[in-house]
Amino acid sequence: MCIEFSSVIPKKKKNERWHSDGIVYPKPTWLGEELLGKLAKWSVENKKSEFKSTLSLISIMKYSKAYQELKEKYKEMVKVWPEVTDPEKFVYEDVAIATYLLILWEEERAEKGVTAKQSFVDLGCGNGLLVHILTSEGHPGRGIDVRRRKIWDLYGPQTQLEEDAITPNDETLFPDVDWLIGNHSDELTPWIPVIAARSSYKCRFFVLPCCFFDFVGRYHRRQSSRTQYREYLDFIREVGLTCGFHVEEDCLRIPSTKRVCLVGKSRTYQPAAEVSIDKQRTQYIHSRRGCPVSPAGGEPPSSAPQLAASTAGHGDSHSTLGEAQSVEHRAETQAQGPWLPGFHPRGKAEPVRNCATLPRDFVDQVVLRVANLLLGGKQLNTRNDQSGNVKTWNAGESLSLAEVARELDKETLQRLKRECGGLQTLLRNSHQVFEVLNGRVHVRDWRAETPRKKKQPDAKRRLFSEAFKTRLCWFFLYHPDGCALPSDRCPFAHGPGELRPAQTPKKKKQVL
Repeated sequence: MCIEFSSVIPKKKKNERWHSDGIVYPKPTWLGEELLGKLAKWSVENKKSEFKSTLSLISIMKYSKAYQELKEKYKEMVKVWPEVTDPEKFVYEDVAIATYLLILWEEERAEKGVTAKQSFVDLGCGNGLLVHILTSEGHPGRGIDVRRRKIWDLYGPQTQLEEDAITPNDETLFPDVDWLIGNHSDELTPWIPVIAARSSYKCRFFVLPCCFFDFVGRYHRRQSSRTQYREYLDFIREVGLTCGFHVEEDCLRIPSTKRVCLVGKSRTYQPAAEVSIDKQRTQYIHSRRGCPVSPAGGEPPSSAPQLAASTAGHGDSHSTLGEAQSVEHRAETQAQGPWLPGFHPRGKAEPVRNCATLPRDFVDQVVLRVANLLLGGKQLNTRNDQSGNVKTWNAGESLSLAEVARELDKETLQRLKRECGGLQTLLRNSHQVFEVLNGRVHVRDWRAETPRKKKQPDAKRRLFSEAFKTRLCWFFLYHPDGCALPSDRCPFAHGPGELRPAQTPKKKKQVL
């Protein structure tokens, strides 16, 4: 049974240390305090899962063996990862996705009695690691993304990655490719079954939806009886069916709450029916924006027409003829350009929404106001600091994010939402002052922080030493009781006299 782990297992926090192995691992404290209660609850529940069993479309034995081999082969990627994202999560997740595709394709070749490895294009390939692994394992392919990543330079010339924006139209088809991949492909996700269907009759697709996008703009849920995630998966499935695919669903074994994939391996119609099927695709796509539908076509379909379900025994000439007629039909019925006006790919520059663009005095003002709000409900907290000294210190109260937001004016909240992602983003980024746990805001008590391990990786030790005493201690300056830690224990400067100049870390040249 595939479970949405967001409601069961807590997400990893930055200060938690556990080794990710392609599977979500909870903390030992959670296992001790929460697991038994959860097991008791699950044992009496009679709730049907919304999702299929994990790895239901492939051999689990083959997957497990291949995953361990690939994990060992590509584990060095964690050490040289130059992106700001969590290397363990992204490396092992992409290794798991690559493993799944490799087994899926291996079994497909066995079914068809062929030996040539399938070709692919990964649309919205991001860091490109999935492309790198699949290419390294012998599958010809390439990745396309609107924005180049730093890690691309580490892969070498055999991994083909292109910086380009994809706008769905007749110029962005891939007639010679076997599979289109959409791994967290955002605004391209609903378009991938369409692009695959129109590229060629033999083209298949694999999508792993994450963010909820419609053909143009964000996806808006229509039912409250299901989770938004389940409803969005059903929408992508409907797109695939309307495009003429048999759509199968599976759960991947990856460290993510969004781990359901949709696979279109075969068609529900014969190649000769391509023109009529493509008319229905067009009607369906335009119906998502309320565009007028041709009277001759009737209502847009909610699922693909159930024609002869066969993908074998049809000559390439029939397939090519049907595809050519389909392109000709679209050229006659719509102007050259996007298949649906209004689609805009993401901009090449990634927008900064982490408070970096907000004026410093504005951020300081909000931080001070929220801190005073929390400290207003005085709650004296007596405990030992890391040196063993006992000190009574006002830790304040905790408030929900909604309670904090109610105390801020509308203009401030709108500015935060527009420029940094919202109040929660600002508070989380003000790590020195606040701690946000389970939707509640606390004043951070540095005496409760886990002391640094003496034996830490060189990189972490170096980063800490470079940042030590390079910023003023907020508590020393503003808290009524001062800092909870003595000066020699606090990583921040107690006054200008302790400030050290910030060091710019030297970049090491990395070679994969």
